[in-house]
Amino acid sequence: MASVSRCGGRKLRWLARLAITVASLTACPAVAITSRPKSMGELPWTGPGGSSGSVPWNIVVLLTLLTLLPALLLAMTPFARLLVVFHFLRQALGTQSTPTNQTLIGLSLILTFFLMQPVMSSIHDVAVVPFERGQIDAAGAVERGAEPLRHFMLKYAREKDLALFLELAKEPRPARPDDVTMRVVVPAYILSELKAGFQIGAALYLPFLAVDMVVAAITTSIGMLQLPPVVISTPLKILLFVMVDGWNLLVGSLLKSFS
Repeated sequence: MASVSRCGGRKLRWLARLAITVASLTACPAVAITSRPKSMGELPWTGPGGSSGSVPWNIVVLLTLLTLLPALLLAMTPFARLLVVFHFLRQALGTQSTPTNQTLIGLSLILTFFLMQPVMSSIHDVAVVPFERGQIDAAGAVERGAEPLRHFMLKYAREKDLALFLELAKEPRPARPDDVTMRVVVPAYILSELKAGFQIGAALYLPFLAVDMVVAAITTSIGMLQLPPVVISTPLKILLFVMVDGWNLLVGSLLKSFS
């Protein structure tokens, strides 16, 4: 019993010390952030003269960007087109849950990273490196980093979609593509990507639809009404897709469409 009481006493003392430490840090946040050895120099988040007033705003901006990251990934990269095509492929094959959603999303993410790697390298060179060296501020880094992304999206956005959002935004027709604002480029790009994804998916659906029609005609003509045609056509479609090395052809065609 004495050992148990001693253990409990140690835990209470440890909790008391922890509470005192947390209370002191919350009561004096400026001292907790700014007090540091002089040999450390300026920390990355401190301003001129060691001021740390921008730390809360940096945290707010970072959390906001993390919240918007999925939307940015969908709206400003080829992710939407790739995912739409892969879902069309799964429906055309007749495999309702194979490959799984997680597999298709993972494959789309990897291919998106593969396609966007040159753009990300350009953004790193023109925006991140100067910002880390202190040559530009955060606003200048965002402005410079938006240029490679704007060029990428303008390359695949249709003129019809750009004209639509220029009209809706009541902006004058720009003299050159670089004058189009991101407010117009981003929605025009995502509409163009969805149209391209549906076009590729429809073309992908036709061969498998032909297999379904042939199997349905044969089973109906011989009076095999007890067995649904989809039970026979699904393995035939999978066999056809594997024999022609469908994944290689599909992924290669998708990547070449962005070259």
